[in-house]
Amino acid sequence: MRVGMGYDVHRLGAGRKMIIGGVEIPYELGLIGHSDADVLLHAIMDALLGAAALGDIGKHFPDTDERYRDISSLKLLGIVADLIADNGFIIENIDATIIAQKPKMRPYIDEMRFRISETLGIEVTQVNVKATTEEGLGFTGNGEGISSQAVCMLSAAADLRDDSIAVATGTNGEVVRPCESCSGCFTADLADKGTVNRKKTVKKEKKSKKDKKTKKKKK
Repeated sequence: MRVGMGYDVHRLGAGRKMIIGGVEIPYELGLIGHSDADVLLHAIMDALLGAAALGDIGKHFPDTDERYRDISSLKLLGIVADLIADNGFIIENIDATIIAQKPKMRPYIDEMRFRISETLGIEVTQVNVKATTEEGLGFTGNGEGISSQAVCMLSAAADLRDDSIAVATGTNGEVVRPCESCSGCFTADLADKGTVNRKKTVKKEKKSKKDKKTKKKKK
């Protein structure tokens, strides 16, 4: 298991949209940054990259690169998800906190969780987002900016390379189970690719059921 921590902060300013967790929030001010300045997603990306020992978002998406100017952080999160999978890791869970005096985040949290989980290809239940204030203290309390913290846990796909029956999340977020007679082929495939081959697994499940029916007929 790997644990990662992420932190990000952006100043508030006029003439910018406020986008947090991939959701546009109606407000008179927005967050200032090279990309869309999505403070929540930036903290989550740093946590994921940190857990996998892959650096941080500044390394992968530098603010000197014009390709990332005003880019949606959901797109960047998708790239990070691919990096995590390519390096043989599976996301177990994410827990994040938004620290803002205004506006209220609670009405948008469910949508944030959905967009984050959809982009990462995991279940909504694996993503938790909270919001709090600093009781009027500091730069966030004074309404100068918004910050976010995130913690995540990753597991190495190689850890699943054994004879036990594994359950994992497919590339489209669905729960994928191997056949009951799994002898490691499912977990080996997961370990080698860092992701789940949904079609291959489904085919094995169907074959297993067909074999069982054939055995019953012979009896």
